[in-house]
Amino acid sequence: MGSALLRSWTSASVVVIEPHPVADLPSGVVQYHDLPSYLAAAASAGQIPAPDLVIFAVKPQVIDAVVPAYAVFSDATFLSIAAGKTLAVFERHLGPDAAIVRAMPNTPAAIGQGITVCVANKHVRPTGHMLVTGALKAGGAVEWVQDEAQMDAVTAVSGSGPAYVFLLVEVMANAGIAMGLPADLAMKLARQTVIGSGHLLQQSPALSAASLRESVTSPGGTTAAALAVLQEQDALAVLFESALKAAQARSQALAQ
Repeated sequence: MGSALLRSWTSASVVVIEPHPVADLPSGVVQYHDLPSYLAAAASAGQIPAPDLVIFAVKPQVIDAVVPAYAVFSDATFLSIAAGKTLAVFERHLGPDAAIVRAMPNTPAAIGQGITVCVANKHVRPTGHMLVTGALKAGGAVEWVQDEAQMDAVTAVSGSGPAYVFLLVEVMANAGIAMGLPADLAMKLARQTVIGSGHLLQQSPALSAASLRESVTSPGGTTAAALAVLQEQDALAVLFESALKAAQARSQALAQ
C-alpha cells in the first residue's frame, strides 16, 4: 500500500526509509536504509530534517521496533496505515503530545479506486488533517470518523470488503460451472458482472443500491426468483452481519 501511494505523489518531496531496496522509485525520491543513515546524510549536508508528515506503512508486528526513533520529529503529523494498531500505541512510542492519525485503506487504493477512513488524536491540527487527506486521496476517497472504536467496523466493512466481493465472483462462477457453463466463460461472466455493476454504482451517485437492484428486478422474472432465495428469511443479511461482526471482533482482538 505504501508503494502504491508513493507512486501517486507527483508534487511532494518524499524520503523513503526502508531496509530493503525499493524498485522503480519515482524521480526525486531518495531511499535510506534506516533513520540514522538519513539523519547523518542530512547533517553532512547542513540540513535539519523537519518533515511535515511521517507515514508508517509497515507491518503491525514491527511497530514497536520501528516507531520510537521517529519521536525526534516532534513537529510532524504521524500517519499510520498499519492494521489494528491504535492511536494509543503510537502515543506510547511517540509521546503523549504527538499528532497522530490512524488510517484504514483497502486494496483498491492501489489503483486509485479505494476508500480510506481516518481517525485523529486531539493533537492533529487542521493543517495535519489537510496533509493526510491530500496524501491519501491518491488512493481514492477519504473519510474521517471521530470515534476510534468505529475503526473496527470500518475494517470489517471496507478494509476486508474486497475479499467478500472476490468471493462473490468465485461463488457465481462456480455456480455457473455447476449449471453447465465452461469454466473460463463462467469466470468471465462473473468478473465482468461485478466490474460493470461497480461502475454503475459509481456513475449513479443519486441512486441507492436498493434502487439499482430494483431496476434489474422484474416482477416474476428470473432475477426475482434468485433474489427470493437469497433474501428468504433475510438469510443473506443475517449471514453478512454475522461475518462482519466476526471481522470486527478479530480487529478488536488484534488491537489488544
